[in-house]
Amino acid sequence: MSVKPTPQQILATLLPPLRLAANYSRHIQSKIATQPAKAGPTKFAAALTDADLSVQTFVEVLLLGTFPDIRFYGEEFEQSYNTKYFRAIDLGPQDDYLVTLDPIDGTLFYLDGFPNYQIIVTVLNADGFEAVLALSPAEDRYYYALRGQGTYTGQLAQALEDCQPLQINANKTVFLGTRMAPLKAKLSDRYDVINVSEDYSHDTAIPNVNGVLKGQLAGVVLAAGKFIDGAALAFLAQEAGCIVTDHQGQALPRLDNCTDYAWPGLAIATSPELHQDLISALQGFQIATA
Repeated sequence: MSVKPTPQQILATLLPPLRLAANYSRHIQSKIATQPAKAGPTKFAAALTDADLSVQTFVEVLLLGTFPDIRFYGEEFEQSYNTKYFRAIDLGPQDDYLVTLDPIDGTLFYLDGFPNYQIIVTVLNADGFEAVLALSPAEDRYYYALRGQGTYTGQLAQALEDCQPLQINANKTVFLGTRMAPLKAKLSDRYDVINVSEDYSHDTAIPNVNGVLKGQLAGVVLAAGKFIDGAALAFLAQEAGCIVTDHQGQALPRLDNCTDYAWPGLAIATSPELHQDLISALQGFQIATA
């Protein structure tokens, strides 16, 4: 078995080829072809394109050729020809890292020509996130964090060591994910509230969850945070100084205590005051089944 790479080595190895994947996704966006919708509870979860499948295949080839013994879970694992060649696709024991990939986070945004989509790679341990790398191809920017070391950002051409610490400038906008719409009435007297289920438009761009990293959002509430996307962005926000908890205001559980590759409900806030307002709004709230 080859020497186990560190989380930083995994990010540093994947960043150069992921720049190519970013250029590819940006180049074909205006002429992208959709694939038949996959199973999913919402239009956001069901969207699928050539770019999703191609970027995943590209990363799978890179990982199998560089770290052949790594655990790997990609969002499009059911459509992939390579899933069977990985040692495992689930979390293992402590320090047996699982690499995950969302090849196009925000596929519906991507399909509609908006720039706020990302390619997200994570390195997961049994007890929590070790690292996240999120590339924003249309904005020539990426973000990364290693556990306990803060979040950094730079242009796509920059090396990890040349990036700068991320400074989040908060505003008064709160983003509600799918199934969180009823909270709008409890927050709209103090905040500008984006309810993605009602406010998403094919014609007018709205922030996505990654808007919290760009100063477009002060808070985010999600029914659940998948390790490959929402939870990964929450980790980046937390490492940048944001408050990230479950819907009761409690610390999030170990990853190996979760199911379906997801944290339970997420609350992300750029200030203690906003966090308290989010938790107060969530008291007694029951998430509708998908």
